[in-house]
Amino acid sequence: MIGLAAAAAAAGIAGGVAGLRAARRRGLDRWLPSYLTTRRPAPIPGEPVDVLIAVCDHYEPKRGGAPPARARARVQQWVDDYPRLFDRFRDSDGCVPRYSFFYPADEYEPEYLDMLAGLCRRGYGEVEVHLHHDNDTAENLRHTLLDFKRTLAERHGLLSKDRDTGEVVYGFIHGNWALDNARCDGRWCGVNNELDVLRETGCYADFTLPSAPSETQTRKVNSVYWAVDDPTRPKSHDTGTDLGTGPRPANGLLMIQGPLALNWGRRKWGLVPKVENACLQKSQPPDAGRLDAWMRACVNVATRPNWLFVKLHTHGVNEPNQDVLLGESMVRFHEALKERAARDALFRFHYVTAREMANIALAAADGADLSVAAARSYRYVPLG
Repeated sequence: MIGLAAAAAAAGIAGGVAGLRAARRRGLDRWLPSYLTTRRPAPIPGEPVDVLIAVCDHYEPKRGGAPPARARARVQQWVDDYPRLFDRFRDSDGCVPRYSFFYPADEYEPEYLDMLAGLCRRGYGEVEVHLHHDNDTAENLRHTLLDFKRTLAERHGLLSKDRDTGEVVYGFIHGNWALDNARCDGRWCGVNNELDVLRETGCYADFTLPSAPSETQTRKVNSVYWAVDDPTRPKSHDTGTDLGTGPRPANGLLMIQGPLALNWGRRKWGLVPKVENACLQKSQPPDAGRLDAWMRACVNVATRPNWLFVKLHTHGVNEPNQDVLLGESMVRFHEALKERAARDALFRFHYVTAREMANIALAAADGADLSVAAARSYRYVPLG
């Protein structure tokens, strides 16, 4: 009996070690403990739930080294197909599906931005800032961001402004997920005070996360929060103060994360839950089941727990993913939203841009007595 018990114990230890190694390979050790121990404010039962859906695209027409003709055709497909496919849909506010094009400063092409600007002027979305950089300095980063912000605003009429100060502002997604020098090897960034540089150049919020399974994933998950930079170390946004739980910290940058969760509705081998990381791509199309997982993550602000923030991400400008985002999967998803709202009086959904999502979050934190529709331009308004 003792031998059997010892063997069982040894097997259990071996299994635990193997499980830990597997978890580390998948990057679960970076975020799973906080995911399992942190309780988000749950929506108030019996009251309407407003689901805010923002698709934030790392929009890279030159992705994969595409030649100019191919890159141009990719953008043209968005300009042609987005209205054709989605103009017939309306959310609970009567808005068409709205898209957030985070365009990389390092791939700037005036022609492509002019094409997107035309689509945005028709009400289908907004352009924000994306950036890939490596071995950078704070001084050069500041110059890059200010120059690109000026170009987008003055050359293309894009971005938004603070309604009180008139400052041109922008939302941001970091290339390669390496916000604030978050990679262990220091690649694809190099700037330990990146959060401060972003804030000082007019960034109203960062939308990089979640980044799992990347090593850049933060411990803090499923949150809308203030991150304060510590220039002496990288990845200062690993922790922060939840929006709506107190005053804004001095020098805080707003972080809006997408859902990150274990999805027990989708299991590998029928046993192991898959990771839901809010990514839209060929292998992860949107559907009603994923919507439920996004809602269960309860990304919200404590002062308005029934407003659920569903920030999704994608690399939409490459053909396999483009087939999903401009194809039947996305059409069926919009149809499912419409059908759910029709049969459930407590379910409301809202297509929002990154800017609108930040505004709604700030309105919630301030306790503003506003509807979602009224909060879309609470602080930041389009330049036009």
